[in-house]
Amino acid sequence: MAGHAPTEKFDNKTIQWINDRLPIFSMMQNEYGKFPAPKNFNYFWNFGAIAMAMLGIMIATGIFLAMNYTPHTTMAFESIERMTRDVNYGWLMRYVHMNGASFFFIAVYVHIFRGLYYGSYKKPREMVWIFGVVIMLLMMATAFMGYALPWSQMSGWGVTVITSLFSAIPLVGDGLVTWLWGGFSVDNPTLNRFYALHFLLPFVICAVVFVHVWALHVTGSNNPTGVEPKSEKDTVPFHPYYTAKDSYGTVVFLTFFFAMVFFAPLALTEPDHFRQFDPMQTPPHIVPEWYFLPFYAILRSIPSKLLGVCAMFGSILTLFVLPWLDTSRVRSAYFRPIYKWIFWILVVDCFALGVVGAHRPEGIYVVIGRIATFYYFLHFWILLPIIGKFERPLPLPTSITAAVLQKRGGAAAHAAAATAEKH
Repeated sequence: MAGHAPTEKFDNKTIQWINDRLPIFSMMQNEYGKFPAPKNFNYFWNFGAIAMAMLGIMIATGIFLAMNYTPHTTMAFESIERMTRDVNYGWLMRYVHMNGASFFFIAVYVHIFRGLYYGSYKKPREMVWIFGVVIMLLMMATAFMGYALPWSQMSGWGVTVITSLFSAIPLVGDGLVTWLWGGFSVDNPTLNRFYALHFLLPFVICAVVFVHVWALHVTGSNNPTGVEPKSEKDTVPFHPYYTAKDSYGTVVFLTFFFAMVFFAPLALTEPDHFRQFDPMQTPPHIVPEWYFLPFYAILRSIPSKLLGVCAMFGSILTLFVLPWLDTSRVRSAYFRPIYKWIFWILVVDCFALGVVGAHRPEGIYVVIGRIATFYYFLHFWILLPIIGKFERPLPLPTSITAAVLQKRGGAAAHAAAATAEKH
């Protein structure tokens, strides 16, 4: 039975020939060309596209590095030193990949906090948010396994410490650790399976990103007002408006990224990463990468090993149920005066956890870590449900167009907004 012919027509004969047989260009035109997007996106909406660009960079450089890496405990460290010093442009690929992980997490964290501020996790976008949290979890797993590959003092002992945490799980903990290690200590089987998974997981992330974007295109995008588009006047085609805006934001972001790569490539790297792993000598202070520090601080803030592990994983799993914890009917914090304040307290709290995670668990850092951990869970499990019921939001604009015109100011804008609403 013949299928439906594509409705899109293209001037390029080659593209038209392909599209008649496999309508991929029609799909791209509908999903990214004509796709109606709210007209009031700000630059925080660039970070989804920026994160996708960073994912592409990480995969491309990772494939290059995999060609020159030897996943064996006696050769891994030397193979990385060799590719940095002797392989043509190996230093560039390594520094792009090393710093790319940090900038990838910067883009994703800004993307997540933007969603928290503007309520992008609320109905009907719960699945969009959940798939986004899945992407973050996969990124963390990928980054952790990549952290082991240099087989340096910091990476080898970091893997030993973090994987040993699973032994706190009752009944199955010790067996789980043995399975993760591939033996009774961190050794060559551990490195091999981490290398295989580190190579595989980015492609799994690509698949989840596809589903994430698919879910977004089903429900449509949120916007700074949190008001759903009511007519075509509230939207613009994604292309060329937001393809141009995303491109500009991505170029600016990559400018800072490559400035880091060329002028300060080792600024975020611990000195112990340049010493080969010695299982007989423990570093004085084991520090994970900065993007893990808040979770590491939560882990160490609780004296009980099992409760610490539960709290660390619970801090991430809390995000999965966030759409049902927030009881407010208003999305954007712009119209929620109380929530806006506790959001910024949460941001400060996360920074505080990061600082605590970078220091030894002693003195004032223990106290700050416990207070910050307590507030993190208080914010999501207590404050959000209560504030959503008792907070009095500011009046919402009648439409996105009205909000845009009102923001541009004055009585003339109000009159234009009223005229737009009538028509």
